[in-house]
Amino acid sequence: MLAIVGILLSLLFAFTNGYNDAGADVATMVSSGAASVKGALLTASLANFVGALVGGSAVVLTMQGVLNHDVGENVALAIFAAVAAANAWNIFTWYYGIPSSSTHALIGGLIGVGLAFHGLTGVNWGWEELLAGHLSGVTKVLVFLIASVLLGFLGGYILMKIAGVALRRAKIRINANLKRAQWLTTGVQTFAHGANDAQKQMALIALLLMAAGSSSSLEIPLWVRVACAAAIALGTLGGGYRIMRTVGRKIFKIKPVHALVSQANSSLTVLFSTLLGAPVSSTQVITSGVMGVGTAENRKLVHWRVGKDLVVSWFLSIPVTMVLAAILVIALRSLLGL
Repeated sequence: MLAIVGILLSLLFAFTNGYNDAGADVATMVSSGAASVKGALLTASLANFVGALVGGSAVVLTMQGVLNHDVGENVALAIFAAVAAANAWNIFTWYYGIPSSSTHALIGGLIGVGLAFHGLTGVNWGWEELLAGHLSGVTKVLVFLIASVLLGFLGGYILMKIAGVALRRAKIRINANLKRAQWLTTGVQTFAHGANDAQKQMALIALLLMAAGSSSSLEIPLWVRVACAAAIALGTLGGGYRIMRTVGRKIFKIKPVHALVSQANSSLTVLFSTLLGAPVSSTQVITSGVMGVGTAENRKLVHWRVGKDLVVSWFLSIPVTMVLAAILVIALRSLLGL
């Protein structure tokens, strides 16, 4: 029973992931006047679906390597607790319009599960591998999460400086072309988002299917890919309007060139991370990219107080969901006598 509930919760998480991230995915396109909200969300939803469907399995393998020990018959309970904690954080941050990281939330939930079942040894921290020059487990996830934010900011800054030089003699009518180009860059950006983010839910469902005896391996069945792709696409259609306002208006006043540069930068960063099997946060990449673009244009016009609030929320995600998941595991084991 818990396995079925866990699968449904994983699909709900894919939906809330798409819903939350849609705001960040299309914020720059809408704020720059390149598209209406409905047009941008429809484009993002379709690109997310295709990206999730063909995104490969490199991120899946990384996610499945976070836990160090097999939790045996308690896999369903473990996944249930991790996803429930991540969903709760997604809903909380959506309500307050905070562009948080669904990836952080899920990683925190998995860490909490590992700690609740086996203590510190229950989590593959990846410290020994790091000393040997390899990245794995939680270390790999955290390194790439931090690196992706830095790349998002620096990439946005550098690309904006290059664009400023390239377009220094451009006339105002260039904005029409910049707006049209955003249909492509937003499509690629949301394709990359779907390819990376949907694999997280696929990893959980594969574990649940194996625990329930419905699968003999951790391979991702086609129906799981389609279901996760559909869930994240439907969530995207709903659109996180509160988050859209935060990213598109409260950080920096975005013009067509800023939007195009930010989208191109985010696309490259998330696609590269996906190829490396790194479950990064596209929301963080996009948000940091907007900050980088704004800094390159005029750092005095960036609302740094909003940026600071976002950074605080990023660092809170893992500890909060870790504690929530651990409490859920302990409570459910006591309640069910496991």
